[in-house]
Amino acid sequence: MKIKQIFENNKEWIQEKLKTDSDYFSNLSKGQDPDILYIGCSDSRVTAEELMGVAPGDVFVHRNIANMVPNTDLSAMSVIDYAVAHLKVKHVVVCGHYYCGGVKAAMQSQDLGILNPWLRNIRDVYRIHQAELDAIKDEEAQYKRLVELNVQEQCINVIKTAEVQKAVLDRGIAVHGWVFDIHSGKLIDLKIDFSEILKDVMKIYHLDS
Repeated sequence: MKIKQIFENNKEWIQEKLKTDSDYFSNLSKGQDPDILYIGCSDSRVTAEELMGVAPGDVFVHRNIANMVPNTDLSAMSVIDYAVAHLKVKHVVVCGHYYCGGVKAAMQSQDLGILNPWLRNIRDVYRIHQAELDAIKDEEAQYKRLVELNVQEQCINVIKTAEVQKAVLDRGIAVHGWVFDIHSGKLIDLKIDFSEILKDVMKIYHLDS
């Protein structure tokens, strides 16, 4: 796509919006009040608003390679803080997707330069769940399961943050792990039981209010 075409597309998009609502942009400029923080992958095939069928203003979005939530990533931590403490979102969603290039790269023994420390976070997920993953002999099934387990571990990283712990106690904020299946277009709720997963270790991460 040529850059010039993008600006032509923008003009058409403006006209389409104004046809249905003449106040669309003036209302949009008044501020945002999203219920959901969505943490997803930067993959160009996976667009948060489109796959959820929501409008601008409905979802606060953060994206990076393989939908990661490392505690050392100031970008992710700042987004969580702002969304939870200031926008007061009611839900935090971590959404991965099958056939994720970042997860695939982490499964391979290859030097990828600056990507190495980032992908190491995914390799740590593999290490934590190595017994389960090594028992899966089909390579594609193993790959897809690592995508799911990576979502699970990033959700746990969200739950470890002070902002989310406080919001859980104060107003019952919920954390969700989803996967988008590119082959079918289906959005899948992994229905992760965080209470069961964290029952024996949450005392390590719990922060007193």
